[in-house]
Amino acid sequence: MICDGFVGNVVLKLIEGMAQSVIKGLLHEVATKMPAAAKMVEMGARSLAERWDFNEYGGAPLLGVNGICIICHGASSDVGIKNAVRSAKNFAATRVNEQITNLLSQASEVADG
Repeated sequence: MICDGFVGNVVLKLIEGMAQSVIKGLLHEVATKMPAAAKMVEMGARSLAERWDFNEYGGAPLLGVNGICIICHGASSDVGIKNAVRSAKNFAATRVNEQITNLLSQASEVADG
């Protein structure tokens, strides 16, 4: 998604909150109506949460900055910060900013004819 920072943050928080509410609601309903299945559903929910854990990704690049800038979640743990630093190192090593600039320049040349 390409948007300004404010809109991006609102969308991100909305999705995050909805996902948490749906998972908590589902766990509550299963525990109430099908107690025998509750443990299995809880294990599945934990597996999903681990796969979607923002700490595993560290953060996302802030594009349009003349340098490398990784935006992390406000609740990032030490693991999340370590992974963000690792991401920044990888972006710098692969010269992502240069690649984006080159691709945009090529696209501009094609558009200009």
